[in-house]
Amino acid sequence: MDIQTPTPAPTPTPTPTPDQAEASFDIVARQDRTEADLASLRGEVDEVKARVDRIGRAAARPAIGGTEAAAPEVKGFVDGYLRRGATAEYKSVSGAVPSDGGYAVPRQIDALIARQLSEASPIRAIAQVVQTGSAGYRKLVTTGGTASGWVSETQARPETDTPSFAEIAPPTGELYANPAASQAMLDDAGFDIESWLAGEIAAEFARAEGAAFVNGSGVNQPRGFLAAPASSAGDATRAFGTLQYVGSGDAAGLGSAAEIALIDLVHALKAGHRQGASFVMNSATLAEIRKLKTDDGAFLWQPGLVEGQPDRLLGYPVVEAEDMPDVAAGTCPIAFGNFRNGYLIAERSATQVLRDPFTNKPFVHFYATKRVGGQVLDSDAIKLLKIEG
Repeated sequence: MDIQTPTPAPTPTPTPTPDQAEASFDIVARQDRTEADLASLRGEVDEVKARVDRIGRAAARPAIGGTEAAAPEVKGFVDGYLRRGATAEYKSVSGAVPSDGGYAVPRQIDALIARQLSEASPIRAIAQVVQTGSAGYRKLVTTGGTASGWVSETQARPETDTPSFAEIAPPTGELYANPAASQAMLDDAGFDIESWLAGEIAAEFARAEGAAFVNGSGVNQPRGFLAAPASSAGDATRAFGTLQYVGSGDAAGLGSAAEIALIDLVHALKAGHRQGASFVMNSATLAEIRKLKTDDGAFLWQPGLVEGQPDRLLGYPVVEAEDMPDVAAGTCPIAFGNFRNGYLIAERSATQVLRDPFTNKPFVHFYATKRVGGQVLDSDAIKLLKIEG
């Protein structure tokens, strides 16, 4: 008798309730919305990145001389005032008002003038330059360190001496340039007037201030470092503001031991000032220096090995300043020092321009002015080589 095992009945699939079906639909809908939100967020992030990139590219473009549109104040100054003499348009754009007989140059053009000045003016490139808001700039310089000493942990601290100070007030004067252009040039839309004007002003300013920073009398102009009193006394005994000179050993020239005199000149400067020091001389003196050799036949003067690197003498850069005197009896044709610490240039940052279409018709003159002062700051930081026996 066969016994058959009964086959189990299939388990019925449960039918979801209406609440369960609705919950499942909500989950799918939320997933779809989340993906849509993420896609939208990615799009917004990409758009922000693109805007930031555009802003970065715009900021990296040159403000002047490029193909992009100039800033509103520059455009108003150039197209309104420089080209047509329209002061109302320029004032309404930039807010400038006449002052000292002219209009303040926009900062972008003023920065271009300053940049070209630093490249063309040899002393300005190595000296300390400060921007002032007025002509009466003053600075206190300590002439001696504060006294100090050593004590034990519990020992009384005695009072120290008060340091001495000297006041530096660089003589100032009004530096001016007066370039001219024809009205036809100004009417030509392709004429880059802002770059032309900046270049002309910078060239004239560099020529005038280069002479003043070296030999200026201090009367309505800077006082040059060669106009400062000089003495052969060392740093310890020399009066503040008096430069030290080293004799060349020859009454008429550099002498047969010029290399020895140059070494003495270098080491007359304190070690701290020799970091960043430079030689300053004109091209005629440099021609004499380039001929000097050591006992083994090597030249003291070494050209720069890389383009843009300065030529060197005894390991220090050589700056050519044509306003330095030639080699002659009683002159100081070579200066050596850290001019960043030794000479101060104080200038009022704003250049002003007066447009003059009447004085020399048919040319339009642009009378540019700027207040500049200069004086020796630290007399220990600059040494002179004097031609004397």
